[in-house]
Amino acid sequence: MSTYMAKPNEIKKNWYVIDAEGKPLGRVATEIARVLRGKHKPIFTPHVDTGDFVIVINAEKVQLTGKKLQQKQYVRHSGYPGGLKTMSYERLLKEKPERAIEKAVKGMLPHNRLGRAQGRKLKVYSGPDHPHTAQQPEKWDFAV
Repeated sequence: MSTYMAKPNEIKKNWYVIDAEGKPLGRVATEIARVLRGKHKPIFTPHVDTGDFVIVINAEKVQLTGKKLQQKQYVRHSGYPGGLKTMSYERLLKEKPERAIEKAVKGMLPHNRLGRAQGRKLKVYSGPDHPHTAQQPEKWDFAV
């Protein structure tokens, strides 16, 4: 009995829609990362991209528990002296709600070439509409 290894040309990639309205950011992000990596499939292979495409709608209505909305900080650095920029998640969700979900999911994917390829399969939209109806995405439900 040998271990099954998925081959890239054998993998069928589906499209799924996840509605983030009223759900905690971390719970949504873990489920998105799981689908992007392909861990929901029986053919999951860690070194092959077996995951599916994910469309997230209503990103602006995602919830943060506790006082994270005011206390949690989004930090970036320009690379120059004095170039540290911080922004509260409250402000980030008002200005760029898609970025909050993208950042949370990116931290849950592998930090290498494979993780970057999996991250490109994530499409996040702040409102309820998306331009991917031609791909006939299925609704992905999960328990919160």
